[in-house]
Amino acid sequence: MTSFVGRRHEVAEVRQLLSASRMVTLTGTGGVGKTRLALRVGQEVRRAFRDGVWLVELAALTCPSSLVPAVAEALEIRDDCTASRPAALAERLRGKQALIILDNCEHVLDSCAVLVETVLRSAPEVRVLATSRQPLAIPGEQTVAVPPLSLPCQQDGIRSVKELTQAEAVRLFTERARAVIPSFAVTDGNGEVVCGIVRRLDGLPLAIELAAVRLRALSPRQLLDRLDDRFRLLNGGSKAVLPRHRTLQALIDWSYALCSDKERLLWQRASVFAGCLDLEAAEAVCCGDGIAREEVIDLVIGLVDKSVLMREDLCEGVVRYRMLDTVRAFGWERVESDRGREALRARHGGYYRRLAARARANMFGPEQLVWFRRLQGEHTNLRAALEWSFTTAGQGRDGVLLATDLLYHWITSYYLAEGRYWLGRALESQAGQPADRGRALWAATWLALLQGDVQAAYALLEEGHRLAERLEDEPLLAYMRMYSGMVAMWDGRSGEAIARYRQALPRFRSMGDPVPLALGLLRLALAHSNQGEAEQAVAAAEEGLALCEAGQDRWHRSYTMMVLGIELWRQGDLERATELERRSLDVNRSLGDVLGEAITIEVLAWIAGSRRQYQRAARLLGVVTGVWGMVGAPLSGYGHLAEYHDACVRRAREALGCAAYEAALRRGAGMERGEAVAYALREGRAAPRGGAADSGAGPLTRREAQIARLVAQGMTNKEIAASLVIAQRTAEGHIEHILTKLGFTSRAQIAVWVGEQGRAGAGPDSGDSGDSGDAVEERRAGGAVS
Repeated sequence: MTSFVGRRHEVAEVRQLLSASRMVTLTGTGGVGKTRLALRVGQEVRRAFRDGVWLVELAALTCPSSLVPAVAEALEIRDDCTASRPAALAERLRGKQALIILDNCEHVLDSCAVLVETVLRSAPEVRVLATSRQPLAIPGEQTVAVPPLSLPCQQDGIRSVKELTQAEAVRLFTERARAVIPSFAVTDGNGEVVCGIVRRLDGLPLAIELAAVRLRALSPRQLLDRLDDRFRLLNGGSKAVLPRHRTLQALIDWSYALCSDKERLLWQRASVFAGCLDLEAAEAVCCGDGIAREEVIDLVIGLVDKSVLMREDLCEGVVRYRMLDTVRAFGWERVESDRGREALRARHGGYYRRLAARARANMFGPEQLVWFRRLQGEHTNLRAALEWSFTTAGQGRDGVLLATDLLYHWITSYYLAEGRYWLGRALESQAGQPADRGRALWAATWLALLQGDVQAAYALLEEGHRLAERLEDEPLLAYMRMYSGMVAMWDGRSGEAIARYRQALPRFRSMGDPVPLALGLLRLALAHSNQGEAEQAVAAAEEGLALCEAGQDRWHRSYTMMVLGIELWRQGDLERATELERRSLDVNRSLGDVLGEAITIEVLAWIAGSRRQYQRAARLLGVVTGVWGMVGAPLSGYGHLAEYHDACVRRAREALGCAAYEAALRRGAGMERGEAVAYALREGRAAPRGGAADSGAGPLTRREAQIARLVAQGMTNKEIAASLVIAQRTAEGHIEHILTKLGFTSRAQIAVWVGEQGRAGAGPDSGDSGDSGDAVEERRAGGAVS
């Protein structure tokens, strides 16, 4: 009775699995849309089944013995012999070519498993599509975990109403809201609020539909403000559905009833986690008082099977689990008392304090990448642990240590502002030992410099020096000298910076800690380079590289390569400089370090300018403009290099002319992050967003452009696959990518786009490979590639 929104990828995946397997089960939490997806698939494949597609609704069954009669009734089999015997029902289906959709199997799971296995053995042309909160666990079963609807991108913010409404959850909310208020639309004024609503509801279709009904009486802002009490608010479902689908509370209650007592207890305890958790965290935080540590793994598996926990991506061989916020809130409400909740928060905070300390101990060496990624995955839990530490009496020191141990996380994960906030809280708390405060001071100094806040850095260093001298703490004094050198470099006093670094480095060597030593050497190399002391700059950089290679460190090595590349560029060795910068950029990409990527791309822009590749230089400068804008400081942490940036801008603008320079700058700024890095590394084609209309090079790869033309000709996926001699699933994947890149939702839109590109004289495959477009524009500008 209502429109089907989104799920294009899931429909294609289920159809593909049904073509290869006779038993497919859609799993997922309650209200995620398993039934609607199954019905949609059934509708789309009905012509492939001579004897039809049959829906068997099992939600209303009260006992397993009713299963076979219910299936027989739904299949219109009027035979008393099938009343209770799976084998008799299976025999009646022999010779039939049909798809049976078994909807809501979870509460009669064992009986469903027996029936389905019996039917599939006896009736070779019958296929079964089941929906359940957990798999049936029979031979040959293929499972598809149905995720919530896609949400607007959170990290990059909302760019436009068009972009916002491409998210499936927003489209569903909009359509259901119009059923209540026909004039409803997402606008610049309410877009952020609508985005907040669907995020708070985890993209759960049922929750979104229940929320949209409330617009009869509430504005979107009022609705969002009241979602903290979502279980009371969202209780206005259709009277035509089962009671457990009328309210969000009843829906989650149904899942809770399916769990064993210990699974319910683990559900409650796991709700202390914000975002994701892994098995190690669950074992550390959730065991005890009724759950033995060795039982946790089986209970986690049980909650995954019942779709309470959702398996997330693999990170270096570690599986993570996510609990929807709605499911988490339900579990937290069932924790017995405030004392119980506080005990869980304490265990949670303690675990993440220890985790951050382990990460800091492994921040230089072969495990560095593993820990960078692990901390990135744990960010919301780390934030929750910090908040608990600074708001709970007696836990302030843990907060200070945690905020300081996460220094490299704040830098590499692009959380500079948040890191400064937590370190500010740490310093305000006055908690911990004086040495703890000293660590917080130099950590906060580095973050302040990265954001260009030199005045704050001065104040922090001044306090740090006084503290180090009062304590006679030589390691702390060495750190303060190194960061004083970085401040001096910012002010253009490279001679003073060299003196400060040379005071700190002997102490770092005697400490045996490679982290400050590697950082001090790369900064010393940069200072010598700025002084024109090439030999000393190369020597310091090479010592740093040797240190990093001996310790198998990647992060400090990548920055040291970047610094050495700058010096070689200054010497005119553009080939070696380019190679070093590309190697540095490749490492930063693997580490997910956005700031590292940006400074390296900046240097590659200078090198391109030296080659008179002004079009490329301008585009690369455009790529990093957005990053520096978000940081709040150009050349974050390397502000003394601004003269090189300014010179590159001036030469490119003069060579191209203002209009062409600004156009190239915009094209670079329009690139997505992965696309921009690929362009900087010259990896294949990397066209800016916006396609041919912007740059003369379409946003599609050659294969995608070829498939787009076949779509425009009206070919089906099967016909496209046959024409190009590829698998049908491969063709479907290409079409998914085309729709995503172009921001479309239908094949018809692709056909219109192909036609428009043809009329514009820039077909969908007109893009170059590599940088030929840049070369053409260089020639137009009169540039000569040296």
